[in-house]
Amino acid sequence: MEKEFIPYQTALDLKELGFDEPCIKYYWTDGMFSKGYEDPFNYNKRDNVISAPTYSQAFRWFREKYKLHPKFNIDVKGWFFTISSFTEKGSCTTNTKFAPLAEQDYKTYEEAELACLIKLIEIVKNSK
Repeated sequence: MEKEFIPYQTALDLKELGFDEPCIKYYWTDGMFSKGYEDPFNYNKRDNVISAPTYSQAFRWFREKYKLHPKFNIDVKGWFFTISSFTEKGSCTTNTKFAPLAEQDYKTYEEAELACLIKLIEIVKNSK
């Protein structure tokens, strides 16, 4: 079940960006993942824990808060993702493909998914 939740460092980066959604899991500040099923709560309001959103929660947050829309696709080289950015009025301002610098794209969907979250965090950090 833990693979449904974003990794500790990514969750910490989201907390620093202001992620404030209720989650059913959390990390302790030492990186330990909570084992019990909790009622949804915004754990980022506490000092000693970090909310652990699912991948879908994190992507939804970027779509709703920053109008950044990732899309995943596969070709003969492997997985890659694009990120589209939209204005408040709904027009697309960018549509950029992201893949590793190596000859091949990401080998698995999960690799592309995590790389996409890291890229979304980088985009938001650089825009502030």
